[in-house]
Amino acid sequence: MGKEERLQQFERVVLQALLQLGGDAYGMTIRREVARRNQRMVSIGSIYATLARLQQCGLVTSHPAAASPERGGRRRRCFRIQASGVRALHAANAATKATWIPVAMVGAQA
Repeated sequence: MGKEERLQQFERVVLQALLQLGGDAYGMTIRREVARRNQRMVSIGSIYATLARLQQCGLVTSHPAAASPERGGRRRRCFRIQASGVRALHAANAATKATWIPVAMVGAQA
């Protein structure tokens, strides 16, 4: 991800979910964590589209997990945040914090 590219809010939430879930997070566990953080459901398609963008930028990697009988022998695709993803997330959070003006201060200036 280049300097001119910035993490969008949903990308940040997905990266934070990956950090929270640790090691081998997969689509549905990521979806549940994102829903918990946003306090609303999101489509699994939006999760996978975001993960694909983050993977293309080198912030996330994926690998197939072992096949499971409950999935009919199909494998899950597991995702993991990379060090570059952690750095991008910290940079995005720092940028937000640097531009944040608390509501109380805005009211005091009026």
